[in-house]
Amino acid sequence: MPNLEHPAYPAATLLHLESLVPCRESQVSMLLSIFGERQQFSFPSIFIYGHTSSGKTYVMQTLLNTLQLPHVFVNCVEYFTSRLLLEEILMQLQSSCSETEQTSHVHCDTFNDFVRLFKQAVVSKELEDQTLYIVLDRAEQLREMEANILPAFLRLQELTDRNVTVVLLSEIVWELFRPNIGCFEPFTLYFPDYSIGHLQKILSQNHPPEYSVDFYAAYINILLGVFYMVCRDLKELQHLAALNFSKYCEPVVRGEANERDTRKLWKNIEPHLKKAMHTVYLREISSSQWERLQRDDGEPGQLKGLSAHTHVELPYYSKFLLIAAYLASYNPVRTDKRFFLKHHGKIRKTNFMKKHEKISSLVTLQLLSMVGHNDQLDGPRYKCTVSLDFIRAIARTVNFDIIKYLYDFL
Repeated sequence: MPNLEHPAYPAATLLHLESLVPCRESQVSMLLSIFGERQQFSFPSIFIYGHTSSGKTYVMQTLLNTLQLPHVFVNCVEYFTSRLLLEEILMQLQSSCSETEQTSHVHCDTFNDFVRLFKQAVVSKELEDQTLYIVLDRAEQLREMEANILPAFLRLQELTDRNVTVVLLSEIVWELFRPNIGCFEPFTLYFPDYSIGHLQKILSQNHPPEYSVDFYAAYINILLGVFYMVCRDLKELQHLAALNFSKYCEPVVRGEANERDTRKLWKNIEPHLKKAMHTVYLREISSSQWERLQRDDGEPGQLKGLSAHTHVELPYYSKFLLIAAYLASYNPVRTDKRFFLKHHGKIRKTNFMKKHEKISSLVTLQLLSMVGHNDQLDGPRYKCTVSLDFIRAIARTVNFDIIKYLYDFL
């Protein structure tokens, strides 16, 4: 008996949708009730919140794609200014209405311009008679934009007089969003954390076809027994499950045990999982490096050609932070477009003042140093103090060719 029911959609479609969103049937059922039928007006705004990896983004994308509902999906971290955000929404809307893949760039400086252009784009045969959904993921970034952006999105249905629903996805509660001046209150929906039973069910669905379901479920049970108390992140657990399964299967592959020899399998995987607790979860090394260590039976941090200082003492993502600081410290400001935009103009080598990225970590390791005065109104500024050889060694551990992004090597 399917848990999802709705008169506007075929039972087979709902059954397929249910299979794609395990352990989130109640939230999907609520969203279906809110959405109603295609031509009906839905809530002007919906606020969905929950901790990281609680399924908010995945459920919304799966729901909208499976039911083929017209929508725009934007990550507010990627489009971090109001202009970028508004233009991206219009671009996606334009591309969904156009038969050709290429669309011209849309210029939108204010929310008034956005309302006008939005109304023009929606007036089409495909969209005028059904609800359009605008999903803003990582919506907490809206609080860093102009004060009118969030209230305007919450009242977009009223401002445009169109059948549009704005869905905000966030990891924080609505009380931290609500402006002091007041605004239209959205419908709020909470996504709770996955329980250990939910995680067991979800992770067990990804079993390799060459092994039985029970065998992979036993492996997931062992994995959760080790990591559940320190990690509830579904994405992280999926990463760990995929990364360590080959080690769990080694006794079976070598013919030393069968799929039911749980004790032998556990003894083989136990030290490996303990090692993973101190490396992969903290992202001190990449997945490819971890797999290479598995094959070589090496210890974490013993990568050939690198000193312990350049590898062990820096977590994986801190290396990228240090690389970014180095580039910001030694590249002129005007070269940013040259290195980081697809379409850029030519640049000439002249003497520029070096701009130092505002980075507040790695100082205690003396890899960054503060420059300027502490009483600066725009906040402290830092400069990367490591040598070129050092940063090249760091970059090699994450497969980043830093020479391509240095102005001095043009």
